[in-house]
Amino acid sequence: MGASDFANLPHIGESVRRKEDLRFLTGAGQYTDDILMANQKAAVFVRSPHAHARILQVDTASAAGMPGVRRIFTGADLDGKMGGLPCGWLITSTDGTPMKEPPHPVLAIGKVRYVGDQVAMVVADTVQQAKDAAEAIVVQYEELPAVVDMRKAAAGPALHDAAPDNHCYTWAIGDKAAVDAAFASAAHVTRLDLTNNRLVPNAIEPRSAIGMYNRATDETTLYVANQNPHVERLLMTAFVLGLPEHKVRVIAPDVGGGFGSKIFLYAEDVALTWAARQMNCAIKWTAERSESFLTDAHGRDHISHAEMAMDQDGKFLAMRVHTDANMGAYLSTFSTAVPTILYATLLAGQYTTPQVYVEVDAWFTNTAPVDAYRGAGRPEATYLLERLVTRCAWDMGLSQDEIRKRNFITTFPYQTPVALQYDVGDYHACMDQARKLAEVEGFAARKAASEAKGLRRGLGYSSYIEACGIAPSNIAGALGARAGLFECGEIRVHPTGSVTVFTGSHSHGQGHETTFAQVVAARLGIAVEQVDVVHGDTGRVPFGMGTYGSRSISVGGAAIMKALDKIEAKAKKIAAHLLEASDADIEFSGGEFKVKGTDKKIPFAQVALTAYVPHNYPLDKLEPGLNETAFYDPTNFTFPAGTYICEVEVDPATGVVRIDRFSAVDDFGTIINPMIVEGQVHGGLVQGIGQALMENCVYDAETGQLMTGSFMDYAMPRADDVPSFRLGHVCTPCTHNPLGTKGCGEAGAIGSPPAVINAVLDALKDLGVTDLDMPASPARVWAAIQAAKA
Repeated sequence: MGASDFANLPHIGESVRRKEDLRFLTGAGQYTDDILMANQKAAVFVRSPHAHARILQVDTASAAGMPGVRRIFTGADLDGKMGGLPCGWLITSTDGTPMKEPPHPVLAIGKVRYVGDQVAMVVADTVQQAKDAAEAIVVQYEELPAVVDMRKAAAGPALHDAAPDNHCYTWAIGDKAAVDAAFASAAHVTRLDLTNNRLVPNAIEPRSAIGMYNRATDETTLYVANQNPHVERLLMTAFVLGLPEHKVRVIAPDVGGGFGSKIFLYAEDVALTWAARQMNCAIKWTAERSESFLTDAHGRDHISHAEMAMDQDGKFLAMRVHTDANMGAYLSTFSTAVPTILYATLLAGQYTTPQVYVEVDAWFTNTAPVDAYRGAGRPEATYLLERLVTRCAWDMGLSQDEIRKRNFITTFPYQTPVALQYDVGDYHACMDQARKLAEVEGFAARKAASEAKGLRRGLGYSSYIEACGIAPSNIAGALGARAGLFECGEIRVHPTGSVTVFTGSHSHGQGHETTFAQVVAARLGIAVEQVDVVHGDTGRVPFGMGTYGSRSISVGGAAIMKALDKIEAKAKKIAAHLLEASDADIEFSGGEFKVKGTDKKIPFAQVALTAYVPHNYPLDKLEPGLNETAFYDPTNFTFPAGTYICEVEVDPATGVVRIDRFSAVDDFGTIINPMIVEGQVHGGLVQGIGQALMENCVYDAETGQLMTGSFMDYAMPRADDVPSFRLGHVCTPCTHNPLGTKGCGEAGAIGSPPAVINAVLDALKDLGVTDLDMPASPARVWAAIQAAKA
């Protein structure tokens, strides 16, 4: 079935209410911390109060004798019994050498490298007893100077022996000579320095895990708030604990948001799993919010210099970029791919820039590890490019929309100079629709009205593109990926015609239990209510890669479609037998099997029953049952794109920025459930606006102490910080997956930050403010205005 045929099926494009919401809204969801096992103990971690220090002694004697304490584990107890936490993507430097990959111990051995680093784990009967004992553990440290600013990392004290200059890699993409030649002959060059601020993920559910061991069967189970249980199991068994994979089961039950921060294998997960095997009991740990701030993998944290070469008409000739990327103290699971493969390859954007050269230096610092956070490299690329393009427009005396339209790609497929090939898109249509939604024609009048009140009004554009569903596995492997990037789907048709779907994708707020059910119901001609979706359990679902990078419907959904193809093919053979016709003469649509050119037909449910009650069935030719599995490895990324327009009002007296309106037009290809997609876009927009205006993770520059370690210091967006969004859609179906879908979960967080900052700068440029880094907080905006006056 082609994508165009699929898009016209019943249930596709319908805003079906989310099936999973009943349990969530009635308090019946089951998160990891809700689970209580027999003989369950509680774990608490002792964490480093220093950013950089040698561990001289860990004295656990007093704590070990306290009430309820069962065991205390330190790095010395684990040393030699397991490997360190692995990095899942190998980056090769420009000189051909592999990246520096220092050991990442589960519990610190000899040294701590950021505030929050795990030093010991206390296991006790209750959480309070474990906390009391943790406070009684005496750790003697020799404090060392900390490296916080990555620009000073090369001259600072070494975090790791394997990286004496704190440098992880230098990576580059593009034709440097061609770029330099284009710059030499350019009519104009625009330059921009910018910082992409560090963020804390702050999922509503903190990380949580329960390790369990059954000595009778030698089976280990880990319940964990995680986005990809099979990957968690693979990394933990193959690289760290050395356990037989079939003897370890990882279950991710309901998960309260992840945004990338729950993709990774964390030290706590491994420590609990190993300790449960040592103690033959269940052990639970749930992070407190302060621990989440300290130890969840952070996002972003780039410092970049970008230049664009143009001809006299504002046509882009070449772009060059240098980025310093902060890795934090250790390499997290996919950290190395974020500022390279997922960032630099997107810097062509929606534009026909003939040449692009990007160089990235990655650094170790005494801060929490940095890894994928909603968008993972794509927001950083879009922020840099769209800030630069708007600056180009102002330098050339062009409007923000005009310079974009002069440089838009219009013919597809399009090969970019940074490796990717876009299959399809319509960027002019997104721009035109966004301008209508934003009522740009009335902006001048609104600006005049604001100025009459002593306020400044600005308009900001952002035309983003992202690459979703990293693919294919063989190319990714050649680029350093240490895992496959396929997905799996199993369709189990029951005798009465109802269906259970088993998917390797994981839902933690995306609505898979509804969207995947719509796909299956549409193909088989049954009610959505007859389809259940199972995910998140390595003991029940086939091996799959989980959910991240907006891949679920395009990769996981495509695997389900391939399994449905097999179901239909076998069902046609059964129907042909029942209808006494040839397989080739059987058609299937609307839940019925029909013989071409006749009125003979039977319903899907009858075929399903026959498959399991084969009294009238060619057992010599067909096996009983109707159950099929398929794997799907994409041939390319999908490329969602769109244009966002933000309109702000700024009070120059206080620096307060108010978003008056925000219009977002996206091209997600075929949309399965518009309501769910709209919710995803809304959430992404709020996160992007949060980064642009208020969120900022800050460490003390000398001590490495986290200064924004709670919601008292780390501002999060609220409902009254955002307007009612105006959304629109353009549809150019993806050409290489059977649904025609593209990713949608990260788009809002990718396109919105530059639109907001461009709008703020547009409002303030008449006051002489030419640059401003995120977040555009009132204090920063006010200071920029005062500096411009001076």
